[in-house]
Amino acid sequence: MSGLEIEGLSKRFGAFTAVDQVALSVTRGSFVCLLGPSGCGKTTLLRMIAGLEEPSEGRVRLEGEDITGLPTHRRNIGMVFQSLALFTHLSVGQNIAYALRIRGVASEAQDKRVRELLEMVHLGGFADRPVAKLSGGQRQRVAIARALAHSPRLFLLDEPLSALDAKLREAMQVELRQLQQALGITTVVVTHDQREAMTMADLVVVMGEGRVRQAAKPIEVYRQPADAFVAGFIGSTNLLPLTRAADGSALLWGHRVDGLAMPAGLAAGVLSVRPEDVRLQARGSGTLDARITFVRDLGATVETFLSANETTFVSVASPRERGPFAVGHTVGVALSAPQCLVFAA
Repeated sequence: MSGLEIEGLSKRFGAFTAVDQVALSVTRGSFVCLLGPSGCGKTTLLRMIAGLEEPSEGRVRLEGEDITGLPTHRRNIGMVFQSLALFTHLSVGQNIAYALRIRGVASEAQDKRVRELLEMVHLGGFADRPVAKLSGGQRQRVAIARALAHSPRLFLLDEPLSALDAKLREAMQVELRQLQQALGITTVVVTHDQREAMTMADLVVVMGEGRVRQAAKPIEVYRQPADAFVAGFIGSTNLLPLTRAADGSALLWGHRVDGLAMPAGLAAGVLSVRPEDVRLQARGSGTLDARITFVRDLGATVETFLSANETTFVSVASPRERGPFAVGHTVGVALSAPQCLVFAA
C-alpha cells in the first residue's frame, strides 16, 4: 500500500527552479532518505510534503488522500527540524506533551504517552529534567519523541543528526532506524551523508539540480548507479576517461579493459570503478601501470593513491590484501569488467 505519493511536484522561486517535476511513490512504512549536495532541492521538497512551502505545481498524497492544499497542522505529520526547535524553558516531559496539550488531550493521557515515548527513546525518568541540561544526543531523542507524540501518519526529519559528533551520529542512526521499524511509520529524512542513507534507508532518493537522479534500494544505488553524478556522489568512485576502440571495446588511456565494451553509439565515455575494485599487482601486469603517490592507512583499510596520465585515482584494500607497495613504486592496476560501469561523458 502506498504511504506517500508525489506527482510532478515543482517549486519555483522567480526564475529559479528549486524542485523540478519530482515524482515518487513510497510504500507505507518505508524509510526514505532524500540525499544530495547542498542546493539540490531536497529540503524544499521536504517542506512541500510538510505543507511549509506551496508547490508551483504537482500533488502530494498521503495514504491515498490529496493533502496538497491542507495546512501543516491538518496533515497529521511529525517533523524534526535541523535546529530541533525544543522549548528550552520547558522540561523534557512538557516538550513532548506540547503537541498533545494543544490538541486538548487530557492530562492523564498526556502523562501516559510521555512515559511511553521516554521509554521508547531510552530516556525513562527524564520527564522533569530541564532541556537546557541535556546532552546533544539526549536533545535529539526528545525532539524525536515530541514529533511522535500525536501518532502521526508521516514522520519527516531535516538533517536531524548533522550537529552530532561522528560516533554519536552513527549510534543515533541505528537507534532511529530501529525505532522506525518498531513503529512502522512512513519516514522521510533529508541528509547529505551517504553513510547515513546507506545505514537507515529502504529507499534512497538521490537528487541533483532539483531533479530525482535515481530512487532505489541503497545497495542498488551504490552498485548500479543511474549515471556518473550518482556514482560520484554515493560513496567513493574513480571516474576515468574512456574512448572507443575500432572493435567497440573500451580503452582507458589507450589500454584495453578486458571484457568491457562501449555502449552502442558512444565514442567517448566515463569509466566508474569503486576503489575497492581497483586491484594492485606487479608492474607490467594488469590493465595499466600507475605510480603510487600517497598511502593512507586507516587501520581497517588502506587507501593507495595512484597517478597515471596526470590523473589521480584510488585503490582501497584491507591491510592483509595491501601487498608490498610503497610511495614511489610503479604497480600494475587490474580492473575487472563486471565491477566497471560506463556512462556518457
